[in-house]
Amino acid sequence: MKKENVIIVENLTKKFGDFTAVNAISFEVKKGEIFGFLGANGAGKTTAMKMLIGISKPSVGNASVAGFDVYKNPDAIKKNIGYMSQKFALYDDLTVKENITFFGGIYGLSRAEIKEKTAVLINELNLQEVSNKLVGSLPLGWKQKISFSVALLHQPKIVFLDEPTGGVDPITRRQFWEMIYKTANEGTTIFVTTHYMDEAEYCDRVSIMVDGKIEALDTPKKLKEKYNSQNMNDVFLKLARSPMNN
Repeated sequence: MKKENVIIVENLTKKFGDFTAVNAISFEVKKGEIFGFLGANGAGKTTAMKMLIGISKPSVGNASVAGFDVYKNPDAIKKNIGYMSQKFALYDDLTVKENITFFGGIYGLSRAEIKEKTAVLINELNLQEVSNKLVGSLPLGWKQKISFSVALLHQPKIVFLDEPTGGVDPITRRQFWEMIYKTANEGTTIFVTTHYMDEAEYCDRVSIMVDGKIEALDTPKKLKEKYNSQNMNDVFLKLARSPMNN
């Protein structure tokens, strides 16, 4: 059975004056897919993501996310997606429980739903001992895992993760990816940006951005074969050092 496309992008472009940050990118993402959006810092990943989540208007091109047009329905997009920013998205001066309650309210959940989901989340993440502690007192790895879980509170169709494992230790990174796999297996689409090329191996498909353009898009296996590389880091280096990109 062919899976539906939940993200469709056609020649999406973003200009800031004379500078083109995102240059006519096109791709599709299927339901339940883990789609890696890779590139070095400054390649245009975050700018492209901001257009897809409805907080930045494209200069040119078309895109639909969860069935909604980025120009006409940005508010509907926001209600149907989860988003975890590059910088930790929760409030340091609220407790774990207070953060969950606050964001549950923003997502439009009822008090009963918030109470139920808070109990489930705390149990799944083994947060019983820290649920009433200020989030600011917790290690970064804990914060990131809580932030990801909070982005899933309203059961969105798609979750956008902007460099979610930046700055965390290798063990926490692995645990975080286990959470991503579990979420994708339940049917939620994962759109993740990262500059850790080893994380590309965990994705179903990856696109690699260089200077605002998508230079490659396929499964990690096929990209390694195409570029005769042992790993995704080598693939990226070959693309980034290509004469056409210099």
